[in-house]
Amino acid sequence: MSQQRSSSRSSLWPFVLIGIGLLVLAGAGALYFTTSQPDPTPTPARFLPAEETYPEIPRVKLVDAKTAHDDGTAVFVDVRDASSYANAHVKGALSLPLIELDKRKGELKPSDWIITYCT
Repeated sequence: MSQQRSSSRSSLWPFVLIGIGLLVLAGAGALYFTTSQPDPTPTPARFLPAEETYPEIPRVKLVDAKTAHDDGTAVFVDVRDASSYANAHVKGALSLPLIELDKRKGELKPSDWIITYCT
């Protein structure tokens, strides 16, 4: 009789270990999903304070920029680095990286409506 009890107890160990393993996996999964979800609250733009330091430069609404682009009444200047410009840019935009702007600003006519962008 004691041999039968010992045998039944030892046959339960694999199930106990599997149960513990499943609990550990469930806990790890719950931890992963609670920490890897994006924060639904919007965060302010990183460069917003820098933009506010130039109130004399008017911001152009997207609809106005689109109209100016379609009509050809503005010069679009992409101030990102050359590789970003090569990857994608507004059709017809000039590549004038911000780091080179002081040296190359003579390439622009002050009388033109110049719209710069960096995204």
